[in-house]
Amino acid sequence: MDSTMEKGLQSDCANCFGLCCTALPFAKSADFPFDKQGGSPCRNLREDFKCGIHQNLRVKGFKGCSVFECFGAGQKVSQVTYNGVSWRENPTIAEEMFDVFPVMQQLHEMLYYLVEAIENKATATIQSALRHMLDKTEELTRLPATDLLKLSVMDHRTEVNTLLIQVSDLVRKQSPVKVNPSKRRDLIGANLKGKDLRGANLRGTLLLAADLRKADLRWVDFIGADLRDADIRGANLRDCIFLTQAQVNAAKGDKSTILPTGLMMPNHW
Repeated sequence: MDSTMEKGLQSDCANCFGLCCTALPFAKSADFPFDKQGGSPCRNLREDFKCGIHQNLRVKGFKGCSVFECFGAGQKVSQVTYNGVSWRENPTIAEEMFDVFPVMQQLHEMLYYLVEAIENKATATIQSALRHMLDKTEELTRLPATDLLKLSVMDHRTEVNTLLIQVSDLVRKQSPVKVNPSKRRDLIGANLKGKDLRGANLRGTLLLAADLRKADLRWVDFIGADLRDADIRGANLRDCIFLTQAQVNAAKGDKSTILPTGLMMPNHW
């Protein structure tokens, strides 16, 4: 896969106009210390669009910021859709830019999963379909702002998801065992310590504060799974699919946690 494409799916805050800090709302909670309306800059956003407390987000109570991932949508909107013109330079485009950002974020998330799928050897039989969908999705990200706002993201996501389900089936077939710990999608606080979950389908599962210490999570589908405060110390996640850096950042791990290639151990572990 083109390295330029992969790089474009990683957040590049230096080339973004602080869109996640401005466009998105958040509520006072365990993840944020105060309420903020969508379309209003966070009080920590500096004039140069950098976060004034970036190195201390978790200490200052901004846990939600430390686990957010735009998949490169911020710089795409800032530098491509709006050609490097910021909402501060031209306030008349601010509202539109803030509305475009979450649309682009969803498209870039789909690109992230499609790139991962294409690079997986298990998907050889559907490579053509995956590459076609990748190209189609990339074309959508380059639409003018007005067209992006008219786009039915849900319809496109349904098309992409049809392929990603096939990818999941192909990858999980490689597992010597295929275990689903529960038919429920709610495994909040579940005790799964040391469990052999190879090949499990955990997409969309709520795993908040679940105990996954030393669990074998190879060939597991994690797309959309909520891993906030899940304990994955000593867990083996090698060869799992559709796990994002944001999900890793939200979990609790340590140096004994085995992560898939391309994902990094967060500084706060």
